[in-house]
Amino acid sequence: MSKPSKILLIYTGGTIGMIKDFETGALKSFDFNDLLDKIPELRLLECEIETISFKKPIDSSNMNPQLWSELCTIIEDHYSAIDGFVILHGSDTMSYTASALSFMLENLAKPVILTGSQLPIGDLRTDAKENLITAIQIAALKKRGRSYITEVGLYFEYKLYRGNRSSKISAEHFEAFKSPNYSPLVTSGVHLTIEDEKLLPYTRKKLKIHKELTTDILVVHLYPGINKTLLSDTFEKLTYSGVIIMTFGAGNGTTEAWFIDLLKKIIDRGIPLVNITQCKWGSVQMGNYETSTELKELGVISGKDLTIEAAITKMMYLNSQNLAPKVFKTIFETSLRGEMS
Repeated sequence: MSKPSKILLIYTGGTIGMIKDFETGALKSFDFNDLLDKIPELRLLECEIETISFKKPIDSSNMNPQLWSELCTIIEDHYSAIDGFVILHGSDTMSYTASALSFMLENLAKPVILTGSQLPIGDLRTDAKENLITAIQIAALKKRGRSYITEVGLYFEYKLYRGNRSSKISAEHFEAFKSPNYSPLVTSGVHLTIEDEKLLPYTRKKLKIHKELTTDILVVHLYPGINKTLLSDTFEKLTYSGVIIMTFGAGNGTTEAWFIDLLKKIIDRGIPLVNITQCKWGSVQMGNYETSTELKELGVISGKDLTIEAAITKMMYLNSQNLAPKVFKTIFETSLRGEMS
């Protein structure tokens, strides 16, 4: 009989860790050392649960790369003794954290599952208990004596998504996340339905952690009427290590000469320039229309079907490695952690 999985529950903050003070009506964080008292159902799971919390839990709007590095350190310190990790996180920036960790944790051979909730854990109608219980259950799954899931995932409302394929789509519905261009890895019903062909393969390589990220990235959302003066001032007066332009449809932008000239100046300076679509579903396909042909000819990097969260964090990760422009383009357009098709 195999030993029960050991799961480390990491609390960063967010709605899921809140309970209501019935005297004041205010929400407050509860002590995660008392987790089993708050959610006795966890005792029914066939795994050992340890807990650790940020010294000062945060609202996820205050999440940043330094805290991503702190999460990596926690995982690194416990990696040999723990079978799976569940990170409790506020929903607003959860997809950014899931995407960042996927790039920072190279050769991951154990599950790192992020989850949270739309209502506090002490609320009568809370979605927190189901999300937490099932996230732990998924993280504890084993196959042939090793972890079943070997990647960074995001579990919310009966679905486990690949973390770097997820985006938050709703601020009020329980189904707060979607994975527009990649179907769920696991669906929770009466049974857990696991899509084996969708999972990243197991690796025997040693875990390699990248804690340094370059964060000075400029993101420009195109819109009809965006003008030369605004973009000229933005592109020419700011200092940045990379640019992401969010274009229309399948990667299209204005063909105005001034716009193309501004992009050419960025590329000529050796600064990575990535094209991703504003659409949630679909992919950049430069050259399909006249309005993207010039972008392709300039050498603009295709973001394919990356989410904005994955595009930003992938650029942070690659920009920290001092790659030559052509090498950067080749690697960015290659799927590293299953983030693009």
